[in-house]
Amino acid sequence: MERFPRDEQNRRARELRRNMTPEEKMLWQRLRGNQLGVAFRRQQALGFYFADFVCFEKRLVIELDGGQHAGSRYDAVRDSELRARGFRVLRFWNNEVAQNLEGVLAQISGAL
Repeated sequence: MERFPRDEQNRRARELRRNMTPEEKMLWQRLRGNQLGVAFRRQQALGFYFADFVCFEKRLVIELDGGQHAGSRYDAVRDSELRARGFRVLRFWNNEVAQNLEGVLAQISGAL
């Protein structure tokens, strides 16, 4: 998988971290600091893609989607490429995180 030049990756990742959605912020507060027993990184570059959250130790990518992602061909291609690199991908809707954070965390814990 190709990737952006490192400087561009770093700039874009910083921008994404500064502009996290409220749901991304909610989930990050529960993933950060090894609270689930493993380290997660947020807005991490993986080739040409940026994962909302990734645990390298468990090869797990977590993506949060809003309405713009419904049935997205881009997401399907992206997930396929990440799987080809050995990552598992979990996707949650933003409203799932907002309305059932504990359930989302239980699913993530089960995948670890």
